[in-house]
Amino acid sequence: MRSDTSNSPILAIDDLNVRFSTPDGEVHAVRGINLHINPGECLAVVGESGSGKSQSFLAAMGLLASNGKAEGSIRYRGNEILNLSRGRLNKVRGKSMTMIFQDPLTSLTPHMRIGAQMNEVLQRHMNLSGDAARKRSLEWLERVRIPEAGRRLRQYPHELSGGMRQRVMIAMSMLCEPDLLIADEPTTALDVTVQAQVLDIMDELKRETGAAIALITHDMGVVARMADRVEVMRSGVYVESGDVDQIFSAPKDPYTQMLLDAMPRIDQPDKPGHEGLAPIDKEAGNEPVLSVDDIKVHFPVRVSGGLFPKTKPLRAVDGVSFDLYPGETLGVVGESGCGKSTLARAILRLVPAKTGSVAWLGKDILGFGHKKMRRTRKDLQIVFQDPMASLNPRMSIGASIAEPLQTFRPDMNKQSRQDAVRGMMRKVGLDPDMINRYPHELSGGQNQRVGIARAMILGPKLVVCDEAVSALDVSIQAQIIDLLKQLQRDMGLSMIFISHDLSVVREISHRVMVLYLGRVVEQADRKAIYDDARHPYTKALISAVPIPDPAIERSRERVKLDGDLPSPMDPRAQLRFMKSKLVDDPEAEQYRPQLIEVAPGHWVAEHDPPEEVLIVEPAPQG
Repeated sequence: MRSDTSNSPILAIDDLNVRFSTPDGEVHAVRGINLHINPGECLAVVGESGSGKSQSFLAAMGLLASNGKAEGSIRYRGNEILNLSRGRLNKVRGKSMTMIFQDPLTSLTPHMRIGAQMNEVLQRHMNLSGDAARKRSLEWLERVRIPEAGRRLRQYPHELSGGMRQRVMIAMSMLCEPDLLIADEPTTALDVTVQAQVLDIMDELKRETGAAIALITHDMGVVARMADRVEVMRSGVYVESGDVDQIFSAPKDPYTQMLLDAMPRIDQPDKPGHEGLAPIDKEAGNEPVLSVDDIKVHFPVRVSGGLFPKTKPLRAVDGVSFDLYPGETLGVVGESGCGKSTLARAILRLVPAKTGSVAWLGKDILGFGHKKMRRTRKDLQIVFQDPMASLNPRMSIGASIAEPLQTFRPDMNKQSRQDAVRGMMRKVGLDPDMINRYPHELSGGQNQRVGIARAMILGPKLVVCDEAVSALDVSIQAQIIDLLKQLQRDMGLSMIFISHDLSVVREISHRVMVLYLGRVVEQADRKAIYDDARHPYTKALISAVPIPDPAIERSRERVKLDGDLPSPMDPRAQLRFMKSKLVDDPEAEQYRPQLIEVAPGHWVAEHDPPEEVLIVEPAPQG
């Protein structure tokens, strides 16, 4: 449904200023902004972290932090709601205006069942209880496509997946059929297929109920898929406003253009202005630097209590094999729980492998003793997703970067280490004069560069990047990807790049390996994986990635998987794409789909015809 501009706005904000008192002085987070949202419209407010986009709507909901102060005017259906008393505001928020937050686990009460939390909303705002409340709760859980809705009402938040919890939050926010839904980064923490499902649900509810949506995000792909109008926010002010097609086709502000250029596009992996991939030559007699053969990592999980508790193996990695060549980047992609990070840790011997081999330069490191493995680690490094969690907050960034040198290069004196650290800081784009600063004094992107510098300081031959850019704003993400490409060209290192986002993986990788529940379902070069994807799961992943172009998004067919990701504890889950071989017995030995080479270097796991495991539907027309 497109907006009807003849109607009065549902929400109108005029000259809004939000300030926070801090020990370092006043922070002016929102600087005199104006906006309106019409009935049945999706307005996207887009910008990077710290731009002030969330604070505008937290002020409208009366949820500013205690040190915050809002001034100006916020009107809901013509009535002023800014700085209303809690009692008067509660008549509007939760019923007519609702808000979905980025992390549903922090928004749901952990010790209350889902049904009790939904009943609380209905009792307060609609005076419904008992069977009537249960019936309405079930209806909305089914409308957001939660399977076994009756059972979910009896469960606690921790028993649901991230995508399920987010759908519960959407259902709770729509229980009273509000006319304004504020969604603050509602899909940032979700896998791409779950993100696609959540966005489709929100768009469907908008069209069915006529509710308006305020979508707060930094992801221009999500904006292209969902929005009717866009406000681009930077440093507390709107720098550009307009219709979604106008913003994407003819952006006027350089900041908007930068956000669009920084977005990795799965349909355009080699954009002008971005570093190209370092060439690799497998034909010159090069042997793989790393050969992984049938590696398995199983974790025992208790499935019953009592006097003699039983355990079952959780097959986190269940027979993965691949080669990695000098100077090559292998992208590893898949959803949460597919075994990507466990595979990386098993290769580096950070978790024990059950069976298999990991040959580094021809020698199986799984059999190395402690001392020999310690010497080998000089060539094997890892960059983690959250740099703040992997850097010691009590150590300066210079000391953190120098620490590997102290361990592996005891021959270097203090001055030599300082010179090496400063040189590496320059190489990763950090000012050497920041050498004595601490992690809390740096931005997220700067701390990620510190993590990369620390991994590169020894001149390793292999670097594993485990979701190394997923927590960053798109502009910082683009800088880090270009930095990694340049370091690979300069140092000739090999990389394993792990992510749930196929557009990012395709941009940085020579080859791509797709994992599903601990097994490889497809492996091919970066071009073939997009142009000629063969496995249904790969097709669903590609279809789920939003492209920052509204015209393309409106015309794309959606390729979806039926249902949610099954439990990795169930051996039948591995045959989701080959049910013709399924033995419907949780204790039975199941068939293992084999990898078949369908073209040179292009391997695909056996599967049933795609029409039996996929749902293909046209994009909803707005």
